[in-house]
Amino acid sequence: MNTNDIRITLPASKSMSNRWLMINHLTGGHFRISKPSTSGDTRLLRRLLSQLESGGGSNVYYCANAGSVARFLMPLLAITPGHHTLTGDERLCQRPMAPLIDALRQMGLRVECTDNEGFLPVHIQGGIPTRRTVSVDPLLSSQFVSALLLIAPRMPEGISLTMTQRPTSRPYIEMTCDALRQAGIEVRRSSNGRTYYVQPFEGKPKSASISVERDWSSASYFYTMALLRPDLRIRLLGLQLDSCQGDSATDTFFRMLGVQSVEVRSPYRSASRSITIQGPLEGRPLSPKVQFNCIDCPDLVPTFAVAAAAAGVKATLKGVSNIALKESDRMQAISEELQRMGGNVVCSAEEMVILPSELHPVEPVRTWNDHRIAMAFAPLRLRFPDLQIEAPEVVDKSFPEFWEQFDLVLNNKQ
Repeated sequence: MNTNDIRITLPASKSMSNRWLMINHLTGGHFRISKPSTSGDTRLLRRLLSQLESGGGSNVYYCANAGSVARFLMPLLAITPGHHTLTGDERLCQRPMAPLIDALRQMGLRVECTDNEGFLPVHIQGGIPTRRTVSVDPLLSSQFVSALLLIAPRMPEGISLTMTQRPTSRPYIEMTCDALRQAGIEVRRSSNGRTYYVQPFEGKPKSASISVERDWSSASYFYTMALLRPDLRIRLLGLQLDSCQGDSATDTFFRMLGVQSVEVRSPYRSASRSITIQGPLEGRPLSPKVQFNCIDCPDLVPTFAVAAAAAGVKATLKGVSNIALKESDRMQAISEELQRMGGNVVCSAEEMVILPSELHPVEPVRTWNDHRIAMAFAPLRLRFPDLQIEAPEVVDKSFPEFWEQFDLVLNNKQ
């Protein structure tokens, strides 16, 4: 064990935390979530669920720019008696919700778009579903599927949900199913993988403490730092390689660039894990070109693109069709910011190609009000110390402690 490792404390998984908050609400609060995410999105979901539980307060649920929060809340409000308004900021109201709205209407639930059809804001009159069988298009977001699966335990007959296309981010649907099973709810998947069957919740589960994994999405930025500073060893506390999180694909991608991951287990506590990462020993990537399909991990596209540009390799990133629909148009944001720095980026509807180039600093890097753009570009400060990141506070959405942890690497003089 190298005691000189730079020790990074990652946040708990936002995706897992939010699923457990929903399950806890839907099953009557029988679970204690141990050290959930401190992210802005998780705090927002907790606050809005408390608003719903309290009753008698405002019936307007404002989700800011939190797409997952809005998508998780919409079906919940649709089966909760009363009149509800679900809305968000300007960007959230531009993000597509039509597949989820259409699915809820198939189930006999009343959701009315008050501005543009298929988008927020919506007015919802909560009621009892008249159909348990529903189909949904998951191409734009797997969250449409997860959101419907999460309300199934409260539906009188559960749900039979069929996906009409191959989903984006399928591991996050499986994460939802795993959490439901852990809560004692029966979940099955058809042999062709297209249909999920979730039974209604019956009885009371045993009270249990739920431990939330550390967040792989947040870990990805430190992999870029390891790539740029191969003389350092960085230990990501609490992270584990055998994770259900789709963004654990970080390890696979960065191995192609020469970043090695070694899982470390505590000799004193068998459940305590960490991962130590270190960049290429010779200071350069293993291969001059890499190819990776990001359909199961689209949130990693900014990280992968910046890392490839910094390493001077050709990277072909496939399965990126939905990244324009995130907190920002990430296709445009990544392309413009890398090109401002001298990068060479070629985009099409289905892929992004990063071509070798010589980067130079700009002032500042624009973050497009997007936490993942800010954190993806931040590691470039290891190469350009005076590089400034615009609106650094946007990281609060997923990783409030990011800059504090980032500085542990940036200021290390080994």
